[in-house]
Parts: sequence; structure tokens; C-alpha cells
Amino acid sequence: MSGPLTGVRFVEFEGIGPAPFCGMLLSDLGADVIKIDGPRSRSGGGPKDVTGRGRRSISLDLKSEEGRETCLKLLEKADALIEGYRPGVLERLGLGPDVVLGRNPKLVYGRMTGWGQFGPLSQAAGHDLNYIALTGALWATGRDGQPPAPPLNLIGDYGGGALYLAFGLLAGVIHARATGEGQVIDAAMTDGAASLTSMFWGMRAAGIWEDRRDANLLDGGAHFYDTYETSDGKWVSIGSIEPQFYQLLVQKAGLPAEEFSTYMDKSHWPALSEKLSAVIRTKTRDEWCAIMEGTDVCFAPVLDWNEAAAHPHNVARATFIEIDGVMQPAPAPRFSATPGAVRGVAPKPGAHNDAILSEWGIN
Repeated sequence: MSGPLTGVRFVEFEGIGPAPFCGMLLSDLGADVIKIDGPRSRSGGGPKDVTGRGRRSISLDLKSEEGRETCLKLLEKADALIEGYRPGVLERLGLGPDVVLGRNPKLVYGRMTGWGQFGPLSQAAGHDLNYIALTGALWATGRDGQPPAPPLNLIGDYGGGALYLAFGLLAGVIHARATGEGQVIDAAMTDGAASLTSMFWGMRAAGIWEDRRDANLLDGGAHFYDTYETSDGKWVSIGSIEPQFYQLLVQKAGLPAEEFSTYMDKSHWPALSEKLSAVIRTKTRDEWCAIMEGTDVCFAPVLDWNEAAAHPHNVARATFIEIDGVMQPAPAPRFSATPGAVRGVAPKPGAHNDAILSEWGIN
């Protein structure tokens, strides 16, 4: 056992997507995360279930009186709960907040949904793409004249969902340990995704962000903050926003200084983007790496998954690790005194029934 969350106990109800990812983050930092799997769980466990790593599993039939009571006894001894079902599912099982907090008033009851626990859409099905669409985040991605580009499921599920739930759970645990008072955390992906866009609302209010795609400082509109294709069909990223970094870009790329001098004049951006694109296409990605990587140009090659795992910087930091033949990201962030660690592959459902019940003092 290691990590800053050693000694903190979480009970995680079986689920998919962002709720398990939240449990992985907590486990990586030392928390004891007990996953409750149903008797008909589809989870096979094993090293390929990366976001299921680091848990122990107990199999319970929550539709039975015995299963519910065993679950409640676990929750009596837990610091927090993680669940990612539609609103009302656990209430119908007799495991809603009123019942659980009645048994353990210090518990932090963490709820993960797309639309939230209340509101006109709260009972509707949805996925990451739908949740970020409702917040404006999806509308702002992609190229002008093209459809909004799905940014994987990073903004809603993981950024706006799992990370905000983990943040809320830990804040709730701190509060509960100080006051003895538990509470419910309503982590809606729409709320979290909206929160992630806070800076852009400020930029709009200041008049420095246009309500159209591919026209702004950070959405690909600026020629100095974009990706460019190289002569070998690969890509590089350039983010030379500050004047000193931009001047270094001009120098390293061999651009005509006078022609590229008015770099913050948005009327010049389309033409300068075309000219910079033509220059970048004259060399391979590796040639540009030799010229710019590691300098203050704010440059990086656009890597595929395998290249990312093998890049010298990521190798030096052990950003990716291999567990039972499966390459995957290492725990993050890093702690100097209490480092986190992956504590095993995803368990098979019910693999730890006896050990958990014995260790937690439940007959």
C-alpha cells in the first residue's frame, strides 16, 4: 500500500466509462477501492481492462435482502461511495442517499451522471458527445465550414465527469473528517464540461473570442497555434503564442521576418497559415524535430499511440508503463513523499469476497 490516499476507503458500484476511471485515479493514489459487481457482471477483469485496475471485487446480488444488507455494512465502514447510474436506480434498490447516510452519516455519496440528478433531461440516455454538445464545448471544436469534431470522450466523460467527481469526493472526505458530516456529490458531466470552458467565457466577455470556429487564438485560427503536415505525411504541433517564442519560430523555420511581423493581426492569419504550412511541408517530421524540439518554439511532434509510449521524454518520466503485456498510462500526478502505484490488474467479479468481508469485519 502506498500513495497519499492510503487508508481512505471507497466503495464503487460496477459501471462503465467515467465512474471506473474515477475509481482508477483514486486507487492509483493509494485508496482502498472495493468494487461491487453484480452476479451477472460482464466484467472479465484482467490486464486489458485498464480503467478497472487496482481494485478488489466483491460480488453481491443487490436485488436480494442479504446482498443489500451486506452492501450497507460495507458502506457503514467506507469513507465514500462511487456510482454512475441514472438517477433513481440505487433508490429503487433501497440504497439511496437517505438510507445509506442514515447508516453512515459521515459517508460521501458520489454520483456520476451525464445530465445531473435533476433537470428536464436527467432521465434521458446520453453519451459524452451529447453532454458536451449541450455546453457549447463541442460547437467550438473543429474547422470553419466543417462539422464540429468529436474530441474523443475526454471532455465530458473524463475531464468534466471523472475528474470533477474525484475532486468532489476528496473535498467531501476532507469536510466529513473535519465535521463528521457526509453529503451527496452530484457530478454531472454537463456541469463539469461547462466548468472547463470558463476561460473562454471570460475571453468572450472581454471581446477577444469570436463565436465561430477556427477563428481564435486557441482553436486553430491562429497560424502560430495549430498543427501542420510535414513532407512525409506526418504532423507537428506549433504553439508559439508569446512574442519571444514566435520570434524563435520565425527564426527556426526560416520565415521572412517582415512578412510575419504582424502576427497578432487576425486579418493576416489565413494568409500566414498558408505560407507557414508550405514551409513546414518542405521537411519531414523528424527534420523539424531536430530543428525545433526542446527549444522555446513551443513545438512537439504529433505522435500516434505507439510513438507516444516510446518517445524519450515519456520514457524518461515513465509516463507509460507495461503491466502483464498491456501498455498504459502510469498513475498521475506524482507525489514526492507518497508516490502512487498500480496495485494489480482489474479483478474478476467476486475475486475478493472472503478477504474483503473478513478484513472489513463483516460476517
